Amino acid sequence: MTDAYIYESIRSPRTKAKESGGLHELTPSELLAQLYETLARRQNLDPSVVSEIILGCVTQYGEQAANIAKTSSLLARWPATVAGMTLNRFCSSSIDAISLAALKVAAGHSSVVLAGGVEMMSRVPLMADRARVFADHEYGVSHQVLLMGAGADLIAERVGASRADCDAVAYLSHQRALRAQHEGRFTSVVPIKTPSGSVSLDECIRPSLTAERLAAMPPAFLTLGAARSDAVQLSQYPELTKIAHVHTAGNSPAMCDAAAVLLVGSKMLASDQGLTPKVRIVDSVTCCGEPLEVVSGCVAATKAILSRNKLSPSDVDVFEIHEAFAATIVKLQRELEIDSARLNINGGCIALGHPRGATGAIMAGTAIDELMRCDGSIGIIAASGAAGSGSALLVERCY
Repeated sequence: MTDAYIYESIRSPRTKAKESGGLHELTPSELLAQLYETLARRQNLDPSVVSEIILGCVTQYGEQAANIAKTSSLLARWPATVAGMTLNRFCSSSIDAISLAALKVAAGHSSVVLAGGVEMMSRVPLMADRARVFADHEYGVSHQVLLMGAGADLIAERVGASRADCDAVAYLSHQRALRAQHEGRFTSVVPIKTPSGSVSLDECIRPSLTAERLAAMPPAFLTLGAARSDAVQLSQYPELTKIAHVHTAGNSPAMCDAAAVLLVGSKMLASDQGLTPKVRIVDSVTCCGEPLEVVSGCVAATKAILSRNKLSPSDVDVFEIHEAFAATIVKLQRELEIDSARLNINGGCIALGHPRGATGAIMAGTAIDELMRCDGSIGIIAASGAAGSGSALLVERCY
């Protein structure tokens, strides 16, 4: 088997999922086309050497339908020989895109693959595709599929995470993201041209957020719980007597627009193209945990990749873990005792935004940025999907 490496990772800024958001004027394909052009220019890469583009995208509807990985490459006027695949494993989709790219390279099926993800939630909103397991509550319950907020509140109840615990995760996320932005740590971010100008900064960070303002926000999922989610969860976990709804708009991930792409290849890309790899992809896992917890899969995936590689949390320099609601991070820290100084060092999705299909690829780029900045060696990136699924990557810095 051939080792697979990441040679480049770039992303757009994460902008608000509103008509006033900085990227709203662009279609998803237009955003991706700019990233392809930027990556090729930065690496002096001939697009004809790329065998395939693999992208994660959750809501494959409207402008994001019809295999956007292929159609966006055609819009970018990349060679017709570049194949495309769009996949959906919910919010871990782009981690799986990177994993699949690495597997193709390792198996010798491809030598150069672009992997990443896209989600333009201001143009293709959450659940625009009207998937019945989410749109029809009774139908979803019959499949053991609940909405994400209901799962997050169950996680909080099961691990004993209080409202204050969850608000503390959110506050730290914003403080770290604000510091990282001010210090220029997000080196994978590239400016994006729009009809109105240029966008170069993440928009979702709230500089004025205080602990008091977080504490004043009302619970977000009381109605969802009353609509039967609570009853379903309590019947499954009879040791619980209630579901305390501790998640709010403040300690939940912000929806946003963004895209990210990474250049994945074999050593041949270094020898033939003169490029320098940043990290080696050591391993990847996908697993599923409790379906009614919905968003705890990143915890299960982190445990699995540590165990398979005989690593302890102290062996890992950088953890980039999906802040799929604050209780997920509380659960992770309580069960794995990860040093906070190694976990989401530059903030997470609660502060920076969660562009579903692009989130995993963005986190991978952030982890690589941080490994370079802190002179670290080992990084783990993990994201939750829905229905308890989760995926993780283990990377090792190249020296």
